[in-house]
Amino acid sequence: MSDDSTNRMISMYMDEASAPMFLSGMFRSPPENFHDTERVELDVIREDPDIAVVVQDLTAGARDNEATRYTNKSFVPPIFKEKGAITSYHQIKRQPGENPFANPDYGANALGEAFRVFRKLERKIRRSVELMAAQVLQTGVLTLSDAGGNTLYTLDFKPKSANHATVSTDWAVDGSSGDPLTDLEAQVRVIRQNGKKSPKRMVFGTSAWQRFRANSDVQAMFRTDAFKGSMGELAPDARGEGASFMGYVILGSYRMEMWLYEAEYKNPNGGALTPYVAADKVIIVGDGRLDLTYGGIPRLLPPDPQAMPFLPTRMSDSERGLDLTTNAWITENRENLIVQAGTRPLTIPTAIDTIGSLDVVQ
Repeated sequence: MSDDSTNRMISMYMDEASAPMFLSGMFRSPPENFHDTERVELDVIREDPDIAVVVQDLTAGARDNEATRYTNKSFVPPIFKEKGAITSYHQIKRQPGENPFANPDYGANALGEAFRVFRKLERKIRRSVELMAAQVLQTGVLTLSDAGGNTLYTLDFKPKSANHATVSTDWAVDGSSGDPLTDLEAQVRVIRQNGKKSPKRMVFGTSAWQRFRANSDVQAMFRTDAFKGSMGELAPDARGEGASFMGYVILGSYRMEMWLYEAEYKNPNGGALTPYVAADKVIIVGDGRLDLTYGGIPRLLPPDPQAMPFLPTRMSDSERGLDLTTNAWITENRENLIVQAGTRPLTIPTAIDTIGSLDVVQ
């Protein structure tokens, strides 16, 4: 019913929950990482830092060497499949941002809603991939659970226990106990020794950062009256959703970037907002190779031809680290459209000894 009032419809606002990619962005996804097979395999060659030993005489024979041996790793990726329904009855209603007095365009409305649903499914899957990256970096173990807290998928990459350590003395919230600089330098050295590459980056959970900054020795490293650039510099700068570059600090001979990561996801078991990086954790990352692979979702027949205009069959983008198999079909009564997105991602710590973590509270 209309009265003598007037109204102006301005553009629609959609409050979308972000899908951060800070941690998963550390994993590479070249085209070869997209596949349709059941398993993912790679061969790993490890070499110790041996040196050549002198011989005492030119007439002596050469010292024996053999080709570097390799080990084969094989993994079965987890499966994600999400779907949403677009009902014909809903298309007769006014869509977000539309003129309430215009005749509805059912096809256009359904197309718009299909893509909104698909974007939602994509963001959900991206958050799961970010969680997988977070788990690999913090523990070297993937554990994916359902709304009841039941573990549906687990994969232990068998990291060296020394790469994931806990401090001997807690870092106090007020800085009164603990030795953050010594603890971090020691852990960086362990990762350098095991991974044979120099660590470059530290990612702090929120509480770990607070405890780090409260320590008097840490504060002295960043005093403005100290010789600039000698031992560290604070230079906070937001870099994407939840990730902030905080500056750098010198730990022994290592110049370490400092990052604070505050992004959260909604835990399916209870719905609590949960940080991707545990509050009391510090992740330490070197230059080693990390891989993000994607497997396709098999199907016997192509999508329903009448539903094809609503979705592409597959979306692959190695630069963004994304590969989704999409599907769409019309229900038997011809009144509903179902859209689906699925994938089989796996975050592989290929150079697993170049990453590690430190828990700052026992």
